[in-house]
Amino acid sequence: MPDAAVLNLSAYRFFPIADPQALCGPLLAFGHQCEVKGTVLLSEEGINAFVAGPEPGCREFLAQLRAIPGCADLQAKESWSAAMPFRKLKIKVKREIIRMDRPTIRPAQGRAPSVDAATLARWLDAGRDDAGRELVLLDTRNGFEVDVGTFEGALDWRLSRFTDFPHALEQHREAFQGKTVVTFCTGGIRCEKAALHMAEVGVEGVLQLDGGILRYFEQIGARHWKGECFVFDERVSLDPGLSAATDRQG
Repeated sequence: MPDAAVLNLSAYRFFPIADPQALCGPLLAFGHQCEVKGTVLLSEEGINAFVAGPEPGCREFLAQLRAIPGCADLQAKESWSAAMPFRKLKIKVKREIIRMDRPTIRPAQGRAPSVDAATLARWLDAGRDDAGRELVLLDTRNGFEVDVGTFEGALDWRLSRFTDFPHALEQHREAFQGKTVVTFCTGGIRCEKAALHMAEVGVEGVLQLDGGILRYFEQIGARHWKGECFVFDERVSLDPGLSAATDRQG
């Protein structure tokens, strides 16, 4: 375990939940028992969690999430910090675990095709994919997140919120013809919905970056990346070594 004492977990999974409200009370009580803090979003389409705490408690809480029927293979991105980045634990039920306002997009019924971090890094080294097609990276995050850091040469549509993505796509979709498009975001949840929507409206050759930027940092580091990655907690941002800005400031 690193010198930093707080384990941070980021995890999501699209899968059907019949009664998300019924999970709230038990998860909240168990989270308090494990001394974890953060936010867990539940909906009929799945779960999206950002939690932190002492390592044993975090791992127990993750095991509890995996015990939810249909959630056994929930994968978590890990990082460490010197201080707790959340003030309390919140369990919320939402209509979508990441809002897009496109009800026909149902990732629980089938994931978008993906590319892993190592393959993407190799493609970026070559400037093309294995079939020789031109590669386009599409940042699906908000503009202020992109300003903190992004992949070199990635497209940035200056989104104010993720619900703006479908409209922005309408204006830019012709630019992707004949190219391989890789959508990416912090942890994978937004780029997964984005890739599915792009395929639904007829854009071919679209892949999502599996595990998002955080998984890329875990496996590759700074290669082809410029800046840091904004995170929605008190750490502010993470560098490609997964070190928090707040820790570096002392």
